[in-house]
Amino acid sequence: MGTLQEQMRGLDGVTSAALSGLDVQIHPIPGAVEVLQVCIEQRESLPIYITCSDSQLLCMCYLWTEEEVLPARRTELLETLLDLNPSVPLSSFGRIGKHYVLLGALARNARVEDVAQDIAALSDNALDALDAMSEFLK
Repeated sequence: MGTLQEQMRGLDGVTSAALSGLDVQIHPIPGAVEVLQVCIEQRESLPIYITCSDSQLLCMCYLWTEEEVLPARRTELLETLLDLNPSVPLSSFGRIGKHYVLLGALARNARVEDVAQDIAALSDNALDALDAMSEFLK
């Protein structure tokens, strides 16, 4: 299989269409692991990152850091995230280091149209998560 960037050719336009015409830009992130950053108009603070393994594509959006959580409400936040996880379509909450994230995964050979739908859902879910969890954040 070719590079992730080759596989995702045209993703910006297809994702834009899935998001009712919002401007979408794709930027490769230099490094040992191939990563693409997806920036969406009006959602610049919530970029989505795409990377892959031999068997899957992973789409991820950073939501907030541990430092942004109100210490007195941390346990309640974690319980709420666990309770909400089953009802968040096509996404799962997780934590990487001190960063709370929303994740989506697809088969490694997923079509651009499928990845675009996952990105649109992930972006919408990230906005909803920030709104719903704002009472637990500083």
